[in-house]
Amino acid sequence: MDNRPNLPHRPGTVRGVSDLPDVDELLDAAVRALNGTRRDGQATMARSVAAAIDSREHLVVQAGTGTGKSLGYLVPALRHAVAANATVVVSTATIALQNQLIGRDLPRLTEALEPLLGRRPVYAILKGRRNYLCRYRLSQAATGPEEAELFDPHLLSSLGRQVRRLHEWAEETLTGDRDDLTPGVSDLAWRQVSVGANECIGPQMCPVSDDCFAELARAETIGADLVVTNHALLAIDAVQGYRLLPDHDLLIVDEAHELVDRVTSVATGVLSDRSISLAAKRAAPVCDVELTERLAETADGLALMLADTPPGRLDHLPDPLATAVAAVRDAAHACLSALPEPPRDDPHAASARRLALAGLEEVHRTAERILLCVQQPLRDRQDVVWFARGARQTPGLRIAPLAVNRTLRQALFTERTTVLTSATLALGGSFDLMARQWGLGPLPDHDPAEAAEPAETTATPSAEPSPLRWRAIDVGSPFNHARSGILYIATHLPPPGRESLHPEYLDEMAELIDAAGGRTLGLFSSTRAAVHAAEELRERLPYPILCQGDDSTGHLVQQFAADEATCLFGTLSLWQGVDVPGPALQLVIVDRIPFPRPDDPLASARQRAIGAQGGNGFLEVAATHAALLLAQGTGRLLRSVHDKGVVAVLDPRLATARYGAFLRASLPPYWGTTDPQVARAALRRLHEAASRAA
Repeated sequence: MDNRPNLPHRPGTVRGVSDLPDVDELLDAAVRALNGTRRDGQATMARSVAAAIDSREHLVVQAGTGTGKSLGYLVPALRHAVAANATVVVSTATIALQNQLIGRDLPRLTEALEPLLGRRPVYAILKGRRNYLCRYRLSQAATGPEEAELFDPHLLSSLGRQVRRLHEWAEETLTGDRDDLTPGVSDLAWRQVSVGANECIGPQMCPVSDDCFAELARAETIGADLVVTNHALLAIDAVQGYRLLPDHDLLIVDEAHELVDRVTSVATGVLSDRSISLAAKRAAPVCDVELTERLAETADGLALMLADTPPGRLDHLPDPLATAVAAVRDAAHACLSALPEPPRDDPHAASARRLALAGLEEVHRTAERILLCVQQPLRDRQDVVWFARGARQTPGLRIAPLAVNRTLRQALFTERTTVLTSATLALGGSFDLMARQWGLGPLPDHDPAEAAEPAETTATPSAEPSPLRWRAIDVGSPFNHARSGILYIATHLPPPGRESLHPEYLDEMAELIDAAGGRTLGLFSSTRAAVHAAEELRERLPYPILCQGDDSTGHLVQQFAADEATCLFGTLSLWQGVDVPGPALQLVIVDRIPFPRPDDPLASARQRAIGAQGGNGFLEVAATHAALLLAQGTGRLLRSVHDKGVVAVLDPRLATARYGAFLRASLPPYWGTTDPQVARAALRRLHEAASRAA
């Protein structure tokens, strides 16, 4: 169910800025209504966002954990929307964060501001079409998938039950939003009843368009003061050229440290025998059978060529593989050219053609893009191609952009004011590295490797054809990191090995966890390391140890938070996705600096490209990646002003390597030590205090 209030569209009258209370008065009212506490950093952020709106100057805000940055940008954004009768777009990293803003923050905030603004601001959520059940697709859906022959009978039986359940849910849901379906269904089942933007036949042709969940949700954004979307949809709007977002003069990007990865993901193409076979199958009902059979045969040919291809980056395609990719491109083009126009009054034919067109265009575009890339000299390439094969991914060729800064520059910074915010943006004490990745350009005369204190700065990059005006500010955090947390670096340990955990690392973990009485979040660089540590330490320690993969991540985090003696080990999603305040988490262990793997195709290609242009590829790619994850991971320790604990980094390179100063300057300012006795003594004191309090 959608529990948002049924708000009227905003009136057409425009109130001048001078007619409204200032940002400080509005923020005070919001904090009182939400039973919060005024925070200096939050107020500084709100005033800075308001100033950026007035000056039409882009703004980068680092707001540490506990600042309350949501209110810091929502209050000035809503004030601007009401004063200017304009729409503001807020983009978050995930749909879960979207739902948090819509379901928790905005209902209370708009109610609190209504008396001061003169009316209640209107807000709406905007997700991709794929997130909504499609009534027409549902009416055509069988209980088995299009690619049924690829799955075993047990999976197909489960799928049939899920699709039947979706039919029942369609009769009772008011939103058709997948997030409102509890319990959920598999991605495979959802694909049978949803369509992407490129698969939809459109409201003019669709016989159930008046009841289309996606169109109804989109209609709510018309005239809204504030629209909450996510980075993936923002990326689709920027990369693929779809006009998905409403016209807006202010864009706020929350969790902006994830933006580049999300845009890169959307811009990545995949060519596999499965995607080609599915495209051929979708085209079969509407295209000449000889042409679709020819396309299906090219899938077999590509699979044959890839069978002997080792995973990794492909700077050049061997002739047989290039021939196979060219055959795919040509066969897909032949099918596209032969697709007939459907009768105007036949939605079934239109839907079949639209599904075929979407699959064929994706296959053709990706094959063409791969061939064009490898034909260019390395120094001129804008993309990187690699072959991926693994337990969790379909074997296939992948192609991704070496950089997305030009795309983001054009899409985000040329036509509107943009505010980018996160708890982690000043890497090595500088905003330059993130700004370059976004397309803002670096601050002049500043070395990003220097660990200087971040200060408010203004920049106009001189190397850009159209200089961009932007400021960056760090509003700090209400947490006293130096008094509440210890950063312990285990310099007495050997450097980490390439594969398994060194026995000394396991000994160190056991001693730290025992001193803490459990209460530990273990962040590992690989699933193998997390599983190895969990298995070994379960035999040596009396505390429950959960490991990612044992259950859903959300359920594991709930178990971890509920029992103070429990430990939780895991990989990437735990580095950024755990929010457990209180004594259940008093020790964060990091097994090694989270550099990308040396054989990571995209990271290694980006490093090489930056180095070829005279830049520091290691700093801008590998060290930046590690700094972001380390800052996010160590930030799991303090989640409230009352929390205390220890971050233990077992990788001695954080203290001994030349790049260690850059990485340490990217972390919250914990008090530091390399003495294991100091770390263990602090953990024992916290354990004893928590036990007495319990």
